[in-house]
Amino acid sequence: MSEGKLSIKIKRVMAFAIVAHAGKQYRVEEGQIVQWERLKGEPGSEVILDKVLLLGEGSSLHVGKPWVQGARVKAEILEHVKGPKVIAFKYRRREGYHRTVGHRQPHTRLRIVAIENGVL
Repeated sequence: MSEGKLSIKIKRVMAFAIVAHAGKQYRVEEGQIVQWERLKGEPGSEVILDKVLLLGEGSSLHVGKPWVQGARVKAEILEHVKGPKVIAFKYRRREGYHRTVGHRQPHTRLRIVAIENGVL
């Protein structure tokens, strides 16, 4: 008798949300670690992001006008870090003037804990 292989494919459906923060939009899923513009709060504390533009889970999709009512994303602040150094160099020709300025943008690293939806 021949042995057949039993193949079971399990497709895990991940809920996702598109959240607005600091003039940008980010696609997030539960358990994801993201790095955003600086957020107020201490490392280890929890923040709630309520500007959810879109929610999706499987084949269902809910678009906000402009925000999805009752939806929010819970995240934990992991650490505050600085971005890469950007150098700005200014000079005036024939004047002996030159100036170098460096800038490092502050960022916050977050772990997405939960996506709560009041709709789906």
